Amino acid sequence: MKSAKWLLALLMAASASALAAPDSCERVKSEIEQKIINNGVPESGFTLDIVPNDQADKAGSQVVGHCANDTFKILYTRTNDAQ
Repeated sequence: MKSAKWLLALLMAASASALAAPDSCERVKSEIEQKIINNGVPESGFTLDIVPNDQADKAGSQVVGHCANDTFKILYTRTNDAQ
C-alpha cells in the first residue's frame, strides 16, 4: 500500500512538471524574441517555434534555445520581411 501511495505521488509530481513545461518554453521564447528584436531584427522578420527535440531538424531554421528540461527546442526562421 505504501508503494502505491509513493507511486501516485511520483506520478502527480511528474504531471505537474509536465504541465509547467509550456510556461517555461513560452518564457524562454519571449526572452529570445526580445533579444532578437533588440538586435535590430523587425518583429515581422522572423518566427520562433517551439518543437519537440525530434522535430528540430527543419530546413532553413536554426536552433536558438531549449526548454522544458531540454525536451523542446526553439527554432528561429527568417521571413521575407527580414531582408
